[in-house]
This record gives sequence, structure tokens and C-alpha cells, in this order.
Amino acid sequence: MEKRFKKVVTNPDTGRKKTVKYGQAGKAANGGDRIRPGTAKGDAYCARSNAIKGDWRSDKNSPNSLSRKKWRCSGSKSMK
Repeated sequence: MEKRFKKVVTNPDTGRKKTVKYGQAGKAANGGDRIRPGTAKGDAYCARSNAIKGDWRSDKNSPNSLSRKKWRCSGSKSMK
């Protein structure tokens, strides 16, 4: 299945475009959005994604950074 969200990022130096796909595919069982900021599920996601290794913190267009922005993560907590 395809990722749920995508963002087209342009490299300012070369002008090349890159599509970054992120997020879990599909919708929730009730047809709504899987992303629910400010809930216990959101806190669990933020804590889990905060522990991911790598240099995603320095790249605001990495899939992990974009997903954390959707969940409104601040550290290990999801804000309302």
C-alpha cells in the first residue's frame, strides 16, 4: 500500500524536486484519521519516534520529522 501523505521538496541549490512519502497507509477502522494528537496513542507515538536513531532531527523534511509534525510532537509528548 502507498503511504498516506507526501510532500514535494525542492533543493534550493539545484532546483531538483524530490517527493517524500510518509505516514501509515489507509484510514482508521471508523473511516477517520489515524493521527490523534494529544491522546495516549499520540504520546506513545512521539516517545517511540523520538528514540529513532539517525540524523532526522537536522532534516525537517525527513519522513520521521514530517510525521512527528503531524502528530504535534514536542519531545516525547503529543500536544493538543
